[in-house]
Amino acid sequence: MTKLERAVTLSLFVLYLNTVSGCELFGRFNMPSLFKQGDIMIGGIFPVLNKEISGTFTFESEPPGVKCAGFDLRAFRWTQVMIFAIEEINKDPALLPNISLGYRILNSCASPTNTLRAALTLASRPEEIELTSPCPPAISALIAESGSSQSLAVAGTLGPFQVPIVSYFSTCACLSDRAKYPTFFRTIPSDYFQAKALAALVKHFGWQWIGAIQSDNDYGRNGILAFTEEVRKLGVCIEFVGTVLRTYTTDKILDVVEMIKYSTAKVILAFVPEGDFYPLMKEIVKQNITGIQWIASEAWITATRPSTPEIYQAFGGALGFVVQKMAIPNLKAFLTSISPYAEPNAAFVRDFWEIMVGCKPVSPGEDTSTEAMNEICTGNETLMNSQDVFFNITQLRVSYNVYKAVYAIAHALHQLVFCQPVGENTLRPCLDISEMQPKQVTDHLQSVNFRNQFGDDVFFDVNGDPPASYDIINWQLIDGQVQHVTLGQFSSAANGDHKLSIKEEDIVWRTGKMVPISVCSNVCPVGTRKAQIKGRPTCCFDCIPCADGTIANSTGAADCTPCPQEYWSNERKDECIPRTTEFLAYHEPMGIALTVVSLLGASLSLATMMIFIHYRETPVIKASNSELSCFLLFSLFLCFLCPLTFIGKPTVWTCMLRHTAFGVTFALCISCVLGKTIVVVTAFKATFPGNKLAGKFGPAQQRIIVCSCTLVQIMICVLWLKLNPPFPNMVFKYSNMKIVLECNTGSEAAFYAVLGYIGLLAIICLVLAFLARKLPDNFNEAKFITFSMLIFCAVWITFIPAYVSSPGKFTVAVEIFAILSSAFGLLLSIFAPKCYIILIKPEKNTKKHVMGNNFNKKI
Repeated sequence: MTKLERAVTLSLFVLYLNTVSGCELFGRFNMPSLFKQGDIMIGGIFPVLNKEISGTFTFESEPPGVKCAGFDLRAFRWTQVMIFAIEEINKDPALLPNISLGYRILNSCASPTNTLRAALTLASRPEEIELTSPCPPAISALIAESGSSQSLAVAGTLGPFQVPIVSYFSTCACLSDRAKYPTFFRTIPSDYFQAKALAALVKHFGWQWIGAIQSDNDYGRNGILAFTEEVRKLGVCIEFVGTVLRTYTTDKILDVVEMIKYSTAKVILAFVPEGDFYPLMKEIVKQNITGIQWIASEAWITATRPSTPEIYQAFGGALGFVVQKMAIPNLKAFLTSISPYAEPNAAFVRDFWEIMVGCKPVSPGEDTSTEAMNEICTGNETLMNSQDVFFNITQLRVSYNVYKAVYAIAHALHQLVFCQPVGENTLRPCLDISEMQPKQVTDHLQSVNFRNQFGDDVFFDVNGDPPASYDIINWQLIDGQVQHVTLGQFSSAANGDHKLSIKEEDIVWRTGKMVPISVCSNVCPVGTRKAQIKGRPTCCFDCIPCADGTIANSTGAADCTPCPQEYWSNERKDECIPRTTEFLAYHEPMGIALTVVSLLGASLSLATMMIFIHYRETPVIKASNSELSCFLLFSLFLCFLCPLTFIGKPTVWTCMLRHTAFGVTFALCISCVLGKTIVVVTAFKATFPGNKLAGKFGPAQQRIIVCSCTLVQIMICVLWLKLNPPFPNMVFKYSNMKIVLECNTGSEAAFYAVLGYIGLLAIICLVLAFLARKLPDNFNEAKFITFSMLIFCAVWITFIPAYVSSPGKFTVAVEIFAILSSAFGLLLSIFAPKCYIILIKPEKNTKKHVMGNNFNKKI
């Protein structure tokens, strides 16, 4: 069991004995107090002295009283504001008429254990009055405390007895737990809202990498925890968390200083009370650590002690949140009237006077022999003309919270005693003050809701918290003095939304004119993405260029976005640009060359046909079967025109036409060649006696062979177009920057069936022509057909692997080359020798020469 837990157990036991045994008092804590008797008593606990001097206990005798040091002027002003508000209420005829409020104010030494002593003292009979009844009135409510750890001790001790506690400066979100602290209220917003405000500030300025300093108590630990939870949602990382406390040794303070010196964070949040933070501030100034932008919690941003030009050297430009300020009228006159001569026994007043006036006040009859004469006050000193910041009532923030706490308790007591709100005609009390129970005060305090003289609505939510509203404070050095300049506001709505408004142009930054940058890694530029560094926080990352085909068009991108299929990334990887489309066009060199060759072949076919028609009565033409030759030339003409459908941008119609036209025209061509081959074979066989083949294979049979062979190909093409026709297709696999437009065959089986059928006809022609190659004739056409078929088969055999392996538009070029090569092979092999005789060697264009000498001899 810890020291604090033992103290809490003892306090509960003492309170229990007080309740059941007629308020018997077993002992007292010797604690100085500010006291005034009233019909209803209100307690107050303030850290007027902010450091407890620890001693060594032997446990052989009763330990001495607690000794405290470090007079805190700000906390002393809080006590005076409480007294001022109570006296103001006592003079108000509308608020608690004919009922006086009294007070008893104790010092906490900013220590949870001493705060607990003060709470126990307030729960017992006041020492300042005579015992006139078995149970004199205890406090009806308590205003305490500034530190969250101290408030936790008080709320945990007095909460089970339903004593209402109103804090003016305890912000720990843990105190909003109604199950643990059912009677705790406060007039300052919870750290839950301050954490949201600080996170909103960090987000507003884009700080991603920050350090944190916390106090080693509930206020600091819970504050940093709430802040961490908020900024984690925003992707902000905390590099380090240093811990300080006013009672820490110098070595521990130096450890935190070293942590700050070697940190890469340029923004540091200090969630620390002023008393705990001040030793670290002095050490930072001593070691001249500058260039850091400090963010402050409300506990120190407006504190008087650190607001000096010396501290400003390292902490100038600090930003923080504080509750709204207010100027309380008539308070200055009340503060300047404080005097040790008016109430010589009043606690803390003599210490205050020594600090303000610089001399020791002496009461009548007090021994002054040990004091130096220049240190003793004359009694004529006054505070009326003092310019000390203590008397500046225009910047009251925490003091205003104390003021609101007193008035909230007064309004709750008024509703409890008179059963109606303040302002209505009060007839008479509905409750005897002596019968007042703390739980009743707590219930009425929960429901209190009024608008004070400054226009502020005072009320508490279900957790005892007030509405959240903050001013944004910036430390600025004006005329050699540190000023807390208000530059914006933060307000939180009931639905969870918040609004942050700030005048950026008026901010004074410690790091210069520009907003400081605090990141672990610089923001990734466009065209790159974040890559997490193993073992480091999420804010520390490398920037990796986007892969091809992906982009990042904004800075700090977590991932690269793939481009649509028709687009590709540019060189900077920050924009998707349309891919260039590629197809075999008429205007490019390859397209022009193939077009010229195709038209040349078609022209040669027409010219040859004209020659055959013109010389149709000559022996050479008659011997070569003029009808089949014209059919063949016509089919070759179509074959030469067929490549034109392969050139140009593929469309639905051109894709269907190019493959079917190619298949049909070449089937017609090879069918004609097959007919000529059969004619040659039968013609020579018919010269033998008794052979009737020539009569059985006349023109009609030739036409039937040509038409039937072509019709088979036509049927294949019709089925192809009907079931799975060719279609234009975009191919992306050949190049990242290009889209190849090509005709997809639709059905590979149909495409190869067309080629296979043409190949079958060609092989039949080749076999028949090869068998007839040695027939007697000077003009044996079978030799030319054999040669032409060899060329045709060689071209198309080599076409298949070239077609499969050629990328993009070269696939089309290969197919066109195969068509033109095989067509020229047929044209030149079969018709060039005939045209040579007809045009150049007309003397050989005779029947005798055509039939040949060998044939005549056999005859």
